[in-house]
Amino acid sequence: MSEETASVRVLVVDDQRLIRDGIASLLSIRPGITVVGTAEDGREAVAKVLELQPDVVLMDVRMPGMDGVEAVAVLRGEAPECRAVMLTTFDDEEYVVQALRAGAFGYLLKDLPADELAHAVRLAHAGVTQLDASVTRHLAASLPAPCPRAAVAALSPREIDILRLVAQGRTNREIAAQLYLSEGTVKNHVSRILGRLALRDRTQAALRARELGLL
Repeated sequence: MSEETASVRVLVVDDQRLIRDGIASLLSIRPGITVVGTAEDGREAVAKVLELQPDVVLMDVRMPGMDGVEAVAVLRGEAPECRAVMLTTFDDEEYVVQALRAGAFGYLLKDLPADELAHAVRLAHAGVTQLDASVTRHLAASLPAPCPRAAVAALSPREIDILRLVAQGRTNREIAAQLYLSEGTVKNHVSRILGRLALRDRTQAALRARELGLL
């Protein structure tokens, strides 16, 4: 396989030209990454994704017009194969939860080193959900204290498998395909997992899976 074929195609979205051009320049010199374009807001990002078909979109959160969270929600329906990663200065819990619920495959802060950002792009392309360390600590503080043995004992082997895939950022459809189940069955399993672990949503489930050592 050639380097060009193996390259992850990336679209950079930010309303500040200096920032988006800077990110694009930094990524374009990293091996295995090809920056296919940039966009200045969510609406343009959706159009560029449909036109250029990138593998990964680095998406700012707060932008005029259509913001990043809205754009991710649209892309989840119109381009589900594209992995969106939020790249922002805001580590507010509400933004994080909204973005992940919309379908983002990660939430990173702009102060991370360029090499780590490039690595994050490759991981997102592989389907791995990532959260900035400070974001993870912030969200974990809102979780009920875990009891690892009791939590794992409360789940069936199948539910543990599903929880692990949820933590990897897989959708119900992707989990169903991988485990040869119906989407309805996966949805029911996820609901039971949340109930048994006293969790609010898939974001908390992903954090709990990490705490339980399931990844």
